[in-house]
Formats: sequence, structure tokens, C-alpha cells
Amino acid sequence: MDKVIKTDAEWRAQLSDLAYKVTRKHGTERAFTHDDFPKGAGTFRCICCDAPLFDARTKFDSGTGWPSFYAPIAAEAVGETVDRSFFMRRTEVHCARCDAHLGHVFPDGPAPTGLRYCMNGVALTFDPEEG
Repeated sequence: MDKVIKTDAEWRAQLSDLAYKVTRKHGTERAFTHDDFPKGAGTFRCICCDAPLFDARTKFDSGTGWPSFYAPIAAEAVGETVDRSFFMRRTEVHCARCDAHLGHVFPDGPAPTGLRYCMNGVALTFDPEEG
């Protein structure tokens, strides 16, 4: 997958204010702002570059107020970096194609991975499965 690189002005023109703040400035949306988040079969994609990130079959209700998945669609779809903001040590998750900040991953998810990819809903779009 080719890397997507845009200027700050291009990202601002493409994204809503909140999506820009979250994906390009490492912000976080308020919890429980996506009660209507899609629950059917399909693929969750990056709002910035449309890269496929998560299969809906890996989505689960974590009770945290953010969309959660136990695995990305492919290991190479996302990247991880250490986030030491707010006096914590967390693992940030970003889109491997465009470096958009998506959320964080925690080691308290369900089987089979034991991981919880806690994503900002505004960073994702949903492509429903045909059929």
C-alpha cells in the first residue's frame, strides 16, 4: 500500500474539525458519542485515506464508550507507537498508510487476542458488506 502524504491544509480541507483534531493532532473524542455505530457485517476504514483497518466481525462492546476491536484486519494495516502523554504509558494505534491517529490498544480484550483496540469513531468510516 502506498503511503498517503498531504499537507496540513489538505487534511484540514478534507476532514471535519473533530476528525482533523483526532486523526492529525492526536486528539480524543468524547466517550459514547457513537451510540449508532454500525453493527452489521463490513469493513471499518480510515477516514483520512480509506485504508481497510478493522473487520466488523472483530468488533465488541467494551463498555468504554469507544468502538473496540480485538484485532486489525491485517497486522500491517496499523502501526503502534509509545504514547507518554498525560503521565501515562499507552500504546497509540495509527493508520499505517497515512499515519492518522486512531486510538490506543490495551491488553485487556477478549479472546482470541486478548487485545482491545479502542478507536475513535470519528477516525473510521464503515463500508457495509454487500449481500
